Amino acid sequence: MHRSGVTMAWNVFRFCTALRGLGSIMILLVLGVVGVTYYAVVLTNYGPALYEGGLDSVTALAVVILFHCLLVMLLWSYFSVVFTDPGSVPPNWRPVVDEETGGADVLNGSEFSALHSEPSNQRIRYCRKCAQPKPPRCHHCSVCGRCVLKMDHHCVWVVNCVGALNYKFFLLFLFYTFLETTLVTLALLPHFIAFFSDGEIPGTPGTLATTFLAFVLNLAFALSVLGFLIMHISLVAANTTTIEAYEKKTTPKWRYDLGRRKNFEQVFGTDRRYWFLPAYSDEDLRKIPALQGLEYPSKPDFDSQEV
Repeated sequence: MHRSGVTMAWNVFRFCTALRGLGSIMILLVLGVVGVTYYAVVLTNYGPALYEGGLDSVTALAVVILFHCLLVMLLWSYFSVVFTDPGSVPPNWRPVVDEETGGADVLNGSEFSALHSEPSNQRIRYCRKCAQPKPPRCHHCSVCGRCVLKMDHHCVWVVNCVGALNYKFFLLFLFYTFLETTLVTLALLPHFIAFFSDGEIPGTPGTLATTFLAFVLNLAFALSVLGFLIMHISLVAANTTTIEAYEKKTTPKWRYDLGRRKNFEQVFGTDRRYWFLPAYSDEDLRKIPALQGLEYPSKPDFDSQEV
């Protein structure tokens, strides 16, 4: 029994290590798909069409401009997720209120010291792996090896955890990826259909193969990302994360569900100018504690309902 437990822990460690190594490859894969797509759309098909004149040139210009705008936003959002720390527990952070269970007792110094001798204390959440208390909605990531504020999941595509400080950027990455891949799919659809026609198709075998590959890849990404986007929109609407949605399956009420508009503002802020940008206004960062990942408002009548 003990032997199998050690084997399981070792296998999990190997799996987490493999995910860390896989991350760099995934970034290169993303850039590779972007490169193939750029070659097929801009350099092979719609770039040359700019010089043909007439309606074809106008259509090509519209496609090229929209393609580049979405690509800039996609890459900006993507690298914002990659390089933004999702949020870690500050050194010497001390819980004041039991946020998870709704208790209103202040945790004094002697009670906090008792945590080190009694980590099983249920009054606050405590991470045995990090040997520290956990803020509300915080979870330990086995891949990163640390606690992450409002952790949603660890994403190998971005080589990072998705948490409180980069969740908005991740959603925008999904949003702009869906728009970009949908645009590419529609733009290359006539060329894809031409592959199966009896007429002669202009271009070299290499350019034709690249166009075919770009169409298939972007169609696959558009369909798969759409599913993730719909799922995360529903999570934002309920002010929950992927982990919390799984954990509270048997919970009829959710203390952090403040209504769709306020739930949305907990992730995107209140300044509409920044809603579609992977950034926040200084005012939102000052006025909305949830954007810092440590404090979250809950329903004012939640405690009375629980009683």
